[in-house]
Amino acid sequence: MHVLILGGTTEARALAESLHARGERVTTSLAGRVAAPRLPRGEVRIGGFGGAEGLAAWLRQQRVEVLIDATHPFAGTISFNAARAAGQAHVPLLALRRPGWVPGEGDDWHPVDSLTQAADALPGLGERVFLTTGRMGLASFAHLDTLWFLMRSVDAPEPPFPARMEVLLDRGPFTLESERELLDRHGIDVLVTKDSGAAATAPKLTAARAAGIPVVLVRRPPAPDGVPVATTVEEAVSRVCSGGLG
Repeated sequence: MHVLILGGTTEARALAESLHARGERVTTSLAGRVAAPRLPRGEVRIGGFGGAEGLAAWLRQQRVEVLIDATHPFAGTISFNAARAAGQAHVPLLALRRPGWVPGEGDDWHPVDSLTQAADALPGLGERVFLTTGRMGLASFAHLDTLWFLMRSVDAPEPPFPARMEVLLDRGPFTLESERELLDRHGIDVLVTKDSGAAATAPKLTAARAAGIPVVLVRRPPAPDGVPVATTVEEAVSRVCSGGLG
């Protein structure tokens, strides 16, 4: 069985590993936005398909039997393209989506719907911002020249970005102890992040709660309706290998 995984996440790598170990042919497609990605087991392709039509053509040409959307929760365009392509190529589609974060007692969360709204919410919440929304979209914060930013990402950002910004190149998982130390060392008084839901990056939320730091949380974009969803790698493997996707 040939399975195409639209990947780039920890779950996508684990899924490729599990299906490959079961003897399935697995191809993982990566967007190519990270310079040195962690490569999964099996075959790997890097780059776009040319929209839904290009992806549908690739599915037919490569005789893909199952398509799995295991992209980042904020990679919204590819998820809609996957839904359209699966329909055009008549290939079963499964979405592997990690659950979002849920606030706990003591959290001071300020949910917003976009990076622009996140920037609008910052004045009055703090002056030293820990920005963990990735290197894309920093232009939304470029005008906030009275605030200081610590921006963490895997690769270095390109302008425009805030004038008063320090870049920390790092890749998770992160520990609670290291996140607490980072907040304290840089005098962080507000955190901006996306609701990625990843366990590997959740300790920053716990550290912010313990320090009494407000969190500006960008909600997830809409996902396609009518697509079957698995919330764990184990569930995805079971559904694929049982032939329960139609």
